[in-house]
Amino acid sequence: MPSTSPLTIPNALTLLRILAVPFFAIALWYGHHWQAFFIFAGAAITDLLDGLIARALDQRSDLGAILDPAADKLLMTTAFILMAWQTHGMTAPIPVWVAILAITRDLVISFYAFASVDRLSDSTFKPSLMGKLSTAMQLIAVSLGLFFNAVGYRPWMDPFLPEMYWLVAALVLASGIHYFMRAIRSAQA
Repeated sequence: MPSTSPLTIPNALTLLRILAVPFFAIALWYGHHWQAFFIFAGAAITDLLDGLIARALDQRSDLGAILDPAADKLLMTTAFILMAWQTHGMTAPIPVWVAILAITRDLVISFYAFASVDRLSDSTFKPSLMGKLSTAMQLIAVSLGLFFNAVGYRPWMDPFLPEMYWLVAALVLASGIHYFMRAIRSAQA
């Protein structure tokens, strides 16, 4: 049963993640790649912890159900835009087409969920295994990209990046199609 109090440990961690986004963006924009990497890694850890704590301490809340995915989208969208933009000193950018796919998928799902909130069941937009896998791969790809930017270009990086971004794109498309099919089934029910 969701908590009625908005002041929970998981919600505090989610708010920390939201507050980290501008500092992450500033660090990345100005080419402070190590700082950007550590801020992003810390934010990713809060994402893991808030879910674990919410389940372990039964501190799930309606506010957390809204804030957590919003914080994830804000952090990932910021990372995709700035890493595709190829800010200062970036040696391992994210391909623009991958960033566009990931951001577009999230926007379409968010707009559809918002527009359909009164017609669809709550289960329509709960994270699916495919969605969680896509998010996890995006987190890994951005983390590795940030790490590779921090250490500077090395020839051994070449095989990792293109394959990793193709995998991100494939999972983004697969999860987007999966969410779309779930929404259609829910609307027909």
